[in-house]
Amino acid sequence: MDVFIEKLVKRRKNILNLLLVFLIIIGTLGLSFLSLVYVPYLSAFLVVGLFYLAYYLITMMNIEYEYAVTNGDLDIDKIINQRKRKRMFSGNCKDFELVARVKSKHYTRDIQNCNNILDYSSNSKDADVWFISIRKEGKHTVILFEPNQQMIDNFRIFIPRKVFSD
Repeated sequence: MDVFIEKLVKRRKNILNLLLVFLIIIGTLGLSFLSLVYVPYLSAFLVVGLFYLAYYLITMMNIEYEYAVTNGDLDIDKIINQRKRKRMFSGNCKDFELVARVKSKHYTRDIQNCNNILDYSSNSKDADVWFISIRKEGKHTVILFEPNQQMIDNFRIFIPRKVFSD
């Protein structure tokens, strides 16, 4: 029997995202004013174009991650503003070295100091974030994500000695 489990996680905006939105708005207003002053005969087209560009850039910050587990295979897709989808990670759980909660004893200093940490979580303080330690293309990689209990149970079926819930 095939098992298919999916979960959608919306990425919370941090202070850097909010600052970027503020800068985009200020930049758009400033450039619109300059176009009205220096290029009055084309200013209507420039202003409309600038505001559309600002809208497009701001909505590109609406990010969701979709986790899909199918018989031990994990796929993580990044969805940008519900219009563009990109595969960020795909792998079989048999290739995982370790799966555990970030708030566990298994999240050691070696894993925390890994140079290749891929964060596909919601950035929420109270989220139940898990990590996957894996060797990908010869490099140690740590993947942060927020699976539900069914996903963890599915991984435990295939790799019982590598999944830790404590």
